[in-house]
Amino acid sequence: MILPEFLKVRAGAVCLSVKVQPRAAKNEIGQALGHELKIKVTAPPVDSAANESLLRLLADTLGCPRAALQLVRGQTSRHKQVLVHGMSGQAVLAKLGGKGGPPTGLAPTG
Repeated sequence: MILPEFLKVRAGAVCLSVKVQPRAAKNEIGQALGHELKIKVTAPPVDSAANESLLRLLADTLGCPRAALQLVRGQTSRHKQVLVHGMSGQAVLAKLGGKGGPPTGLAPTG
């Protein structure tokens, strides 16, 4: 299976490239935009609130513990990279809803 551009397999982890939109109306995972996955969070980009909201949304969507996710790049940027430990690229893709298009039914609110 070929993975979309926003997913890269690293040693023991999967690197997920995302573009975050803070202060959105609801938390949701959107479409792939080239080499990034668009994710909306309701939290503002203040005191790492949007980063934590992003990681909680991903943990809920992927069905993994929050501790399995690590923000490795983009702490103060909308463009971020998140490492997902303990899952394969195919498993992450399946949980996100498919082949890089808009995930369906994956919009946990919060």
